[in-house]
Amino acid sequence: MVDPRLELVQAWLAKALHDLGTARKAAVDPDPYLDTAVYHCQQAAEKSLKAFLTFHDVLFDKTHNLGSLLVQVTVVDPSFMVLADAAETLTPYATLYRYPSDLQEPSGEEFCEAMERARDVYTFVVAMLPPEVNPEQAR
Repeated sequence: MVDPRLELVQAWLAKALHDLGTARKAAVDPDPYLDTAVYHCQQAAEKSLKAFLTFHDVLFDKTHNLGSLLVQVTVVDPSFMVLADAAETLTPYATLYRYPSDLQEPSGEEFCEAMERARDVYTFVVAMLPPEVNPEQAR
C-alpha cells in the first residue's frame, strides 16, 4: 500500500481492532476490568468511524461523541444510520467510568452489549471500505 491516505485509514482500523482486543482481554481476565473494557469498546467504534471519514477525505473534530461522527458519516453514506443505536449506547463510555464517581463498574451484560455494538460498527465500516485497508487481511 503506497497511498498515504490508505495507510492512515488502515492505521485507524488497526487501532480500532486493537481496542476490540484490549476490551476482550480486559473483560475475560480472572479479575476483569469492565470499566476499562467498555471504554475500549467506545474507542473501537470511534476509530472505525474516523477511518471511514479519513478514507473519504472528510475532516473531523477531536471528539468522542459517536453521534457527531455518525452525522458526518451519514452525509457520505446514509446507510450508516443503522449504527445510530450503537453510537448512542457507546458514546457515554468515553467518560462514564474513566473517573471516580458513583458509577464504578459496568455489569457483565453491559460489557457484552458494548462489545457487540463496537464489533458491529467496526465490521460495518470495514465492509464499506476497500479490502486493502482491512488490517486483518494485512496480517
